[in-house]
Amino acid sequence: MEQIIFYVFAAILVASSILVITVRNPVHAVLFLVLAFFTSAAVWLLLEVEFLAITLVLVYVGAVMVLFLFVVMMLDINIAVLREGFIRYLPLGIGVALIVVIEMAVAVGPKYFGLEHFAEPVRHMADYSNTKELGRILYTVYVYPFEIAAAILLVAIIAAIALTLRRRPQTKYQNVTEQVMTRRDDRLRIIKMEAEKKEG
Repeated sequence: MEQIIFYVFAAILVASSILVITVRNPVHAVLFLVLAFFTSAAVWLLLEVEFLAITLVLVYVGAVMVLFLFVVMMLDINIAVLREGFIRYLPLGIGVALIVVIEMAVAVGPKYFGLEHFAEPVRHMADYSNTKELGRILYTVYVYPFEIAAAILLVAIIAAIALTLRRRPQTKYQNVTEQVMTRRDDRLRIIKMEAEKKEG
């Protein structure tokens, strides 16, 4: 029964992934990507990695994809230009996809990937925690790659902030300190005027 459920979810995942890059409407593409994330989370639940499945749903579907959906809906995207670009770059996309598949086949290969490795599912004790096991492996075996990835992300964050805050001569900026320190006499001037007398 578990294999049937796995193949059903795998078929939905493959179909939704193909639809993400083939549909014409960007909003539909984002919605199919959300479906792909949910289906991936279901496959991970079958593999007993509940922490990664919940993280995928909360982080990507709950935050990132909602942001993508709002951005795509707010942008005025020219669908005709997208269609022209899709046909123009289709051979290049197919070539890159084939290269990626070949690299994955060479890197993973039948030694580590195949149905024979998943014929007998691993059963854990009732007190087993995959979150604890993931943390133990991440901070012992893969501690150096983890720290290198953290340093790269920190550099990327600093670079994004620096690019955002750089001064441009034609751009107007607000000085919050001057706005807060403004006094009444700087903005308001009271003028005394003679009262006008009505003739007649």
